Amino acid sequence: MAFVIGEPCVDVKDMTCIEECPVDCIYEGERMLYIHPSECIDCAACEPVCPVGAIRPAQRVDEEWRPFQESAKNAFLEIGSPGGSHKIDTPMADTRYVAALPEK
Repeated sequence: MAFVIGEPCVDVKDMTCIEECPVDCIYEGERMLYIHPSECIDCAACEPVCPVGAIRPAQRVDEEWRPFQESAKNAFLEIGSPGGSHKIDTPMADTRYVAALPEK
């Protein structure tokens, strides 16, 4: 997994990162966006455009963000790798972890 979207995205979902992603690997959930761990090519185009600082390289994920990294992996267990977010109906269901977070 090259990049992870964390807590600052929950209930915000600014879509700027989706527009910047050259491989369409950022998927919309009900409350936040998710980067597909195997479709991301580690180009970093998404990170600087996020207005809330919600995107980090996987190598810089600390304990606070680790549940979001695991959550992103779990988000794609059912749908697999569709080859781009445009190939699924959106928004996709959030993971249990994200759905259980208090609303902002």
